[in-house]
Amino acid sequence: MSSWRNLLLGLAAFAGTQAQAADSGHFGYGTTPAAEEVAGWNIDVRGDDGAGLPPGKGNVQRGGEVFADQCAVCHGAFGEGEGRFPKLAGGAGSLRNDRPEPTVGSYWPFAPTLWDYINRAMPFPAPHTLPADDVYALTAYILNLNDIVAGDFVADRDTLPRVKMPNHDNFIWTDPRPDTMTAPCMNACLNAAGVKIKSTAEDMNLTPRTTGPLDAMQPK
Repeated sequence: MSSWRNLLLGLAAFAGTQAQAADSGHFGYGTTPAAEEVAGWNIDVRGDDGAGLPPGKGNVQRGGEVFADQCAVCHGAFGEGEGRFPKLAGGAGSLRNDRPEPTVGSYWPFAPTLWDYINRAMPFPAPHTLPADDVYALTAYILNLNDIVAGDFVADRDTLPRVKMPNHDNFIWTDPRPDTMTAPCMNACLNAAGVKIKSTAEDMNLTPRTTGPLDAMQPK
């Protein structure tokens, strides 16, 4: 009898939870986050207009000081890269080469997203620990290393969106592929017996082999 009693009590509790879910839109777990808790996660910055950039500012000189203290050990004193850590400057005109150098100056499309990346991911040992002013200063310094802004440039939420990155116009901002979505056929559909395959990808050397040593993975 005790087993049946426990089962009935459990069903009653479940029914109560379901009723609560229907009334309140949730299952009674957790709490509604406070605005300041949401703000701690809502840190993304939009590239085209800089939406999401916080108050603050930083100049190139201050950026050089922060860079020397926080960044140079990995990225070099002038953004040239150390060891296997990436370069931040240089590489102009190299994207079509056999060994392109995708740096902030040669590749990056938006200045505000440079701020966003530094803010959320750097410095490498302790990401998202720099104050907003230092992130602005670092952004100004790295842009200056790439000859994109002058030495007296001050980065803030107004000036960064106005910076034109060298490679901005080489990105495709709209999908050029045609829309091939077909509405589901419910009646008078195409007769599969009349469909003819006119060509295939067979023997067109489109896909390399995926077995064997890496150096031997050549098209068939």
